[in-house]
Amino acid sequence: MDLRNIAIIAHVDHGKTTLVDELLKQAGTYRENQATTERAMDSNDLERERGITIFAKPTSVVWNNTRINIVDTPGHADFGGEVERILSMVDGVVLLVDAAEGPMPQTKFVTSKALKLGLRPIVVINKVDKSDGEPDRALDECFDLFANLDATDDQLDFPTMYASGRAGWADMELDGPRKDLSALFELILSHVPAPAQIADREKPFTMLATTLGGDPFLGRLLTGRVESGTLKAGQTIKSMSRDGKLIENFRCTKILAFRGLEQTAIETAEAGDIVSIAGMTKATVADTLADPSVSEAIPAQPIDPPTITVTFGINDSPLAGRDGKKVQSRVIRDRLHKEAESNVAIKISDTPGGEAFEVAGRGELQMGVLIENMRREGFELSISRPQVLFQEIDGVRHEPIEEATIDVDDEYSGAVIEKLTGVRKGELVEMRPAGAGKTRIIAHVPSRGLIGYHGEFLTDTRGTGVLNRVFHSWAPHKGPIPGRRAGVLISMENGTAVSYALWKLEDRGRFFIGAQTDVYTGMVIGEHSRENDLEVNPLKGKQLTNVRASGTDEAVRLTTPITMSLEEAIAYIDDDELVEVTPNAIRLRKRHLDPHERKRMSKSK
Repeated sequence: MDLRNIAIIAHVDHGKTTLVDELLKQAGTYRENQATTERAMDSNDLERERGITIFAKPTSVVWNNTRINIVDTPGHADFGGEVERILSMVDGVVLLVDAAEGPMPQTKFVTSKALKLGLRPIVVINKVDKSDGEPDRALDECFDLFANLDATDDQLDFPTMYASGRAGWADMELDGPRKDLSALFELILSHVPAPAQIADREKPFTMLATTLGGDPFLGRLLTGRVESGTLKAGQTIKSMSRDGKLIENFRCTKILAFRGLEQTAIETAEAGDIVSIAGMTKATVADTLADPSVSEAIPAQPIDPPTITVTFGINDSPLAGRDGKKVQSRVIRDRLHKEAESNVAIKISDTPGGEAFEVAGRGELQMGVLIENMRREGFELSISRPQVLFQEIDGVRHEPIEEATIDVDDEYSGAVIEKLTGVRKGELVEMRPAGAGKTRIIAHVPSRGLIGYHGEFLTDTRGTGVLNRVFHSWAPHKGPIPGRRAGVLISMENGTAVSYALWKLEDRGRFFIGAQTDVYTGMVIGEHSRENDLEVNPLKGKQLTNVRASGTDEAVRLTTPITMSLEEAIAYIDDDELVEVTPNAIRLRKRHLDPHERKRMSKSK
């Protein structure tokens, strides 16, 4: 059977997973009466809840006696580590572009990686049936993007299709018949070359591991494309690190191939196919799996360096250990190291004292997803404010700069530009109209300036703005950037908050907690209306007397407290604060709970 390997790449929400759904349906992967879920490839709970793809996942369909392996990739820059590795195991990419939005920052990021590897993309202008779609403008912008990324003449001569993934059709012409996706299948077969590795089936077996998974029965599973030779189940092979050092010899206990949405055990894997292998205990991502006679490792793609770091510590608050079962630093360390094995974009290091761990990664969303997964597994953690990683280049301190692409209604553009270029030390690169009543702003802003900005941005644009960011470059340090303006309200007592006390304190600021919430000394319970921190007593009840006249009791009506998501809480805190994360609660607290200790530390600073 003929073979093709492709990846589907695009910006967030441009319709990758929905298009894969339709490809699976129309290739006959499902039975006539089979119950199917929307976005079948987003199988992880968090992916389904958030409506985003976090992990790259392969699937395969058969069309005209050709097996097409399709890899669905994430769209967020924070999960770029997944995309960078995946592209090395495919021979072509389908680049999806939203007809209304055009190429976005993440489109640029993934396209540059694909072009560097010499892949020739197929461009699909998706969602052309949207009322605000401008397919011709989107296509022109794609051509400009390719030219700016130094594409070769071959790559610039890309085939284009117009499609609606949700409606399940794709055509070479904008006013085509709009029936089904057969034209896209035909284009993939004619444009994407068969894997060059097929010619190497006589050579010894080699494969580069690109993703690591697990199975409760089979143990570790490494997925990748077979580069040469064939592998039979039961065969003994070895794994080598990037520099060719032997890691282990092991027997390949199982070979799993992707057939539709299932992984099916097969007897023999051949060069060019994408498979998962079980049986190893130490081998991990970027290692080479090979026949014992092979001595050279396959070169792995370099991964972009992390740009932010967050400290994961044990939960030492008075409410520790109530919700979670996994509270010891040893258990947290093991879990983080396990994560770093499968996710090459993060790095773990111990801090002095061994009670906390520095986790370096790509962005707040990536960290938020890791913390959310850990709290669902029963961990209790205390999380610090994200810090930006600096680099010394030629003796000068450099910091990461991100390219922020923002679409806002015209009336809010002034407020957004003022915040980005004034307070947050950004530089305006481009500003242009983007459809009816909207403006697109592109700015280069230090990563430090964007930490915690998203909530403020949504407030400034009344929730209508769209902000996308992607790592741009390293630049000399831009000087101090002010943090949060407002102070916080801190509980001075341990106990349960009383509605009367909160009601009496409402003129002091906005609360993060409601009545009957457990609080402790040093816990942050609200935002002060002024710039300084204020200690308050949320437990103080009403002094009762034995004389009651009707009508003297005032009705206590509390304002609804502000509830923060995990990412919002992490972005909100200051350097002297922590987020306490347990399976059932997200609380804000001061790093030092004792007020005298806090005063001493602020003086020493």
